[in-house]
Amino acid sequence: MPPATHDATLPACPFLPPADAVVTAAATRGLGADRGPLFYTTALVYAQSLWKQGLPARSLLLLNRAMGCDLRPGESVLRDWPIPYAAVAWILAHARPGHYLGNPRRHWQHLATRMVPPRKDLRSWRAWACWRISRAALPELPPDAHQIASEGICEPDTAEILRHLLLLGLPGEAELWASVVGDSTHA
Repeated sequence: MPPATHDATLPACPFLPPADAVVTAAATRGLGADRGPLFYTTALVYAQSLWKQGLPARSLLLLNRAMGCDLRPGESVLRDWPIPYAAVAWILAHARPGHYLGNPRRHWQHLATRMVPPRKDLRSWRAWACWRISRAALPELPPDAHQIASEGICEPDTAEILRHLLLLGLPGEAELWASVVGDSTHA
């Protein structure tokens, strides 16, 4: 298998730190169990690298991992790289035909409803927030209707997601998410 390379025709995501070289899973594995600011930054750079390799679905998975980090209000990394809702929206909008994206709506539905500790509630509502972004970006993608019916899942509306991000998220996180979602209010 040839070594991975960045696709020079893909623009870098402006909402992620630059990845000058190909980043591999070793970058995050090397951090052990730490899920603080260093892991957050590393996951964002890794997500950029995966995007630049033409792997948008895998890039989104790294953004999930970054959103699960244990970050405190005022962390310096958040000034430059806030919770990556804008990166999620940008990747969904810029994924090219032929680059595997999967069904992000279904992915975030599953993630939100199957979350485990640590920070279960916050991470679940961040997943719902990304689910909402994916619904706006790719309205043609179906939910997992079977899971909704069999588990009695009630998909949250925009106002409910916003309320939970205000309650559980970092200062300014709910407003950041709302700015990414825009005034789209259909649920």
